[in-house]
Amino acid sequence: MNDAPQSVTEIIRARAMALGFDAVGITNGKAIPDAPGRLKEFLDHERHGDMGWMESRANERADPATLWPAVRSIVMLGLNYGPSENPLDALARRSSGAISVYARNRDYHDLVKSKLKALGRSIATDFECEVKVFVDTAPVMEKPLAASAGIGWQGKHTNLVSRGNGSWLFLGAVYTTLELDGDESESDHCGACRRCLDICPTRAFPEPYKLDARRCISYLTIEHKGSIPLEFRAAIGNRIYGCDDCLAVCPWNKFAREAREQKLKARDDLSAPGLAMLAQFNDAEFRAFFSGSPVKRIGRDRFVRNVLIGIGNSGDAQLARTAVRLTTDPSPLVRAAAVWAASRLLSSASFQELKRKNAASETDRGVLDEWRVGDQASTVTVT
Repeated sequence: MNDAPQSVTEIIRARAMALGFDAVGITNGKAIPDAPGRLKEFLDHERHGDMGWMESRANERADPATLWPAVRSIVMLGLNYGPSENPLDALARRSSGAISVYARNRDYHDLVKSKLKALGRSIATDFECEVKVFVDTAPVMEKPLAASAGIGWQGKHTNLVSRGNGSWLFLGAVYTTLELDGDESESDHCGACRRCLDICPTRAFPEPYKLDARRCISYLTIEHKGSIPLEFRAAIGNRIYGCDDCLAVCPWNKFAREAREQKLKARDDLSAPGLAMLAQFNDAEFRAFFSGSPVKRIGRDRFVRNVLIGIGNSGDAQLARTAVRLTTDPSPLVRAAAVWAASRLLSSASFQELKRKNAASETDRGVLDEWRVGDQASTVTVT
C-alpha cells in the first residue's frame, strides 16, 4: 500500500474528476507562444466575420498573462458530451431540423461553469491562492491551452481532438496564482487524414488547421446576424443551429464514450424536430421551448431564419404554406428567408403571384432583393 501524500497537483486532478470532468491537464500562462501570431493572421484575413469581440480583446485572448497578470498555472478541464447516435443521421430527415449535438440540452456554459466554480472555490480555500474561472465567453484560447495541457491536440478542423473523447469535449479553465506541475503537451495524431476538411459543406477550411468562420455553418447559423449569404444556403441543408459534420467524421471518435451526465444527453424533442413546428414559434413560444438551451441566445428571428433555410432545402411541398405565411412576418430577417424558401418550393407561376401580392407593399431593401432574385435562388451553389 502506498501511503505517500498526494501533491497539490494530484489533489486538484482528483477533485476535478470527482466533480464529473472527463479530462484534466495543467499548463501555464506562457505555454502558447505562437497563439498571438496565429490569432493575428486570422483577424488580418477577416476570417472572424461579424465576431468583433474577437478583435476587440485580441491581446487578452492571445496571452493569458495579459488577461490576468497574476496567473501562474492554468488547470484545463474537459467535459465529454459525446452523442448516443451519429448526428449526421439527422441530415437525411430533410423536413426536420438538425441541431448541433452540444445544443440539444442544457446550456453548456452553465453546466461547465458550475463545476469550474466548485473546483475553483476548493483550490482557493484549501491552498490559499487566487483563482479565476473561464468557459468560452471570456477571451481565452481554450483549445491551444488544452493542447498544451495534454488533454488533446487541435485537429485539422481546428477543434480539440482527444484520444479518449474524440472531438466531443466542452472546455473550461481555472486560472490560479499557484505554481503547479505542468503536463506534457499532446502531439498531433491526425496524420494524413483529411475527413474533417473534405466533408465541410461550405468549404470553410482554406487549408488544414485554418478556419474561415465566414464560411462555417456554425458561424452562419449562430453568430451571423443578417441574412445568410445566398451562396451558402443550399449547402446548409437542414442544419438549423450549428454543424457537426467535421466533428462527427473524426476517426478518433471511435474511442469516445457517450456523455455520462444526463443534462448533456439530447432532449428527445431536439434530436430531429419538425421544421413546420419550429417555424410557427412566436417570441414567447421560442423562449419557452428552448428554455435553458444555448439556442435561446440567438433569438426567435435568427432561429426562424435558419428554419426557413431548412424549409427551402427540404424539397417538401407541404412546407411551402409555412414559407408563404412567413413572407408577411413582422421581422424583415424572417421575411427575407421566407421569400427564398418559397421560391424554392413553389412553381414559378405561384411564386410570381405571391410576389405580385406582397412585394409592392414591402419597404425593406433586403426583402425586396430576395423578391427580385427569387426565381434564380435554386440555381446558386457554393463556389
